Amino acid sequence: MISFGDGNRGFQVGQSYGSISAEIHLPPERPETPPSPSAAIPFRRDPDFVDRGTLLDQIREKCFAPASRIALVGLGGVGKSQLAIEYCHRTTDRSPETWIFWVHASNAARLEQSYRDIADQIKLLGRKDPQADIFKLVHNWLRNEKNGKWILVLDNLDDAAVLLTTPTNSRKAQASGGDNTPIHHLSTYLPQTKNGSILVTSRTRSVALKLVDDSDIIQVEPMGNTDALELLQTKLGEQVIQDGITELAAALEFMPLALVQAAAYIRKRAPRCSVRQYLAEFHKSDGRKTSLLNYEAGHLRRDEEAKNSIITTWQISFDYISQNKPSAAGLLSLMSFFDRQGIPEALLKIQDSPGNRVVKRDVRSDRYSSCENNGENAGSECGIDYDLEDDIDTLRSYSFITANIDGRTFEMHGLVQLATRKWLQAHNQLERWKQQYIKNLCTAFPTGNHENWRICQELFPHARSAEAQRPATESSLREWATILHNAAWYALAMGKYTEAERMSAEAARSREKVLGGEHAGTLGSRGMLASTFWNQGRWKEAEELFLFVQVMETSSRVLGPEHPDTLTIMANLAFTIKSQSHNDEAISLMGKCVQLQKQIFGSQHPQTKTSVKALNEWQMLNIVTER
Repeated sequence: MISFGDGNRGFQVGQSYGSISAEIHLPPERPETPPSPSAAIPFRRDPDFVDRGTLLDQIREKCFAPASRIALVGLGGVGKSQLAIEYCHRTTDRSPETWIFWVHASNAARLEQSYRDIADQIKLLGRKDPQADIFKLVHNWLRNEKNGKWILVLDNLDDAAVLLTTPTNSRKAQASGGDNTPIHHLSTYLPQTKNGSILVTSRTRSVALKLVDDSDIIQVEPMGNTDALELLQTKLGEQVIQDGITELAAALEFMPLALVQAAAYIRKRAPRCSVRQYLAEFHKSDGRKTSLLNYEAGHLRRDEEAKNSIITTWQISFDYISQNKPSAAGLLSLMSFFDRQGIPEALLKIQDSPGNRVVKRDVRSDRYSSCENNGENAGSECGIDYDLEDDIDTLRSYSFITANIDGRTFEMHGLVQLATRKWLQAHNQLERWKQQYIKNLCTAFPTGNHENWRICQELFPHARSAEAQRPATESSLREWATILHNAAWYALAMGKYTEAERMSAEAARSREKVLGGEHAGTLGSRGMLASTFWNQGRWKEAEELFLFVQVMETSSRVLGPEHPDTLTIMANLAFTIKSQSHNDEAISLMGKCVQLQKQIFGSQHPQTKTSVKALNEWQMLNIVTER
C-alpha cells in the first residue's frame, strides 16, 4: 500500500516475475468554506423586456408554493427562456438569500455539466472525485433544508431521452460491461422539498408532463398586439422610422423571436431599409419570406446552442418528429397546405392507396366521416382513429397545432406552415404532400348548389389556399381545377365576383389544357367565367355576347340542350341580351330556358324561380312600354 502526502512520491520495481497490485489513496478532500447564496443566471437582464400581462405573476404565484414544480410550454421562439431569465433576476432582487441554479437541459452532456457547475457554485464536498455520482451529490444538497431556499431552472428540456440520465462514469462502466448501475429518471435527482422550486421550459408538453402536473403547466402563447408593438419599438430604436410596425407585428404573428429578428435586420440596414421596405420584401414570395426569417440576428439572451432563426428553430423539431414519429410528421406536412384556421379533422385522412383512410361526406348532416377502405368493409361505420389521435397529440404537444372549441377543427401558425413547406422542399417531399392535400380537398369540396352551401362555406378558405398551390402532374391538375371550379361556383352564388372570376378563369385554362376545349368540364368553367362577367356588369356588346353565344352553342352541341350547364349559360345569355335593351330576344330566350328548367330542375328550384321572376318582370315591362 502506498500513500501520497503533499509531496510527489511513487515506487519502482526493477524486475518482477509475479503480479503487483497497488492501492492508491488520494488525500481526503478538504472541506471548503460554505459560500453565500448566489444566482447563476447565464444571461444578463434584458433592459427591453416586455412584461406580457400576467405571465410573470403566474410564475411567481405557482413557484411560491412549497416544493413547487412548474413548466413553461410553447413554440420555439415564443419567449419561454426570456420569461424564466426575467423571473430569476426579479427573484434575486426581491430575495437575495435565494439560490438560483440554471441547468441547460437540451441534451444529457450539457445537463451533467450544469450539475457539475452547481456543485462548484455551492462548493460541494466530493465533487472532484471522478467516481462520484454528481447528480446524487447535488440532489442530497438540494433536499437539505438547512441550505436555504433555491430555484432550479431546467431550460430547453425538449427531448424525452434527456430524462433518462446517469453520470458519465457510470455510462462508461456500463458501456464496457463492468457496471450494472441502472439508468435513473431525472426526477430521481429532483427533490421535492419545501425550500425549493423547479421551473422547466420546454417546447414539448408531453416531456414537461413527466416532471410536472398538468395544472402546473403555463402555456406561453405569442405576444398580444400591444406587447408586440412595444417590443418592436424598443428593439428598432428611435433612429428607425416606425411607420408600419402594426402590420409588421401581424405579419410575424406576434412571435417574439421573429420580431427581434426583423428589428435587428432593419436596424442593421437603416436608413437603407425601413419597416415598410421590410414588409414589401416579406410579402414578395414565400422564398423571400423564408430568407428574411432565416436571418441569424444574434441573441445575447438565448442558449449558445439554440438557433436565433425562428425557421431553423422549428425545423429542428420537424427533424426530431420525422425521425421518431413519421406519421405525425406526415400529418404536419399535410396540414401545412391548408388555410391556417379551421382545418377539418376529416380532411386529414390519407386516401392514396387501398387500406388507407378515405373521406366521405354526408350531405344530409353537413358532416364528414372517415372509414378504413378495406375491400368488403369499405364504407362501414368506423370508430376512433387512434393512430390519428396519437399524431394529433404529438403535434399539439409541440404546440404546432391547436384544437378549436368544436374539437373537430384545428389551427396552425402561418409561419409554422411556411417553415414546414420549406422543410418539405429541402427533403424533396413538397410535391408529394401538395398533391395529397389537393386530393383530399377535391374529394370533400362539393358543387356550389344551394344545398351544399354550408359545406362550401367551411371549406372555401382552404380552396383559396389551394389556388396558390398549382400541382405538377396532370392527374393532380384535374383535381385542382375541379376544386377551383366548385369554389368559383360557390363564390358566384355568394356575390364574391372577383374571386369567382379568378378561380373560374384558372379552372377553364387548366381544364382546357388537360381535358380539351370541348370537354364538359372545360365548357362548364367557361360558362362560369362568363357568368362572373355578367354579374359584374362587364358587357361590352360584341365581346360579351360572343363569349356567351360561343359557350352556349358549344355546350348545347357537346352536352345537349337540356344539360344543367347549358341551361345556366342560356339564362345568363338572356340576362345579358336584356341588359343591351334587346327586350324581345331576351324574353324569347328566357321563355325557352324556363320551360327546360321546370322540366329538368322542377318549378321550386332556386334557378327556376329566378328565371320565372325575371321573365314575368320583363313581360310586364314590355306591356307597359307598348302602351
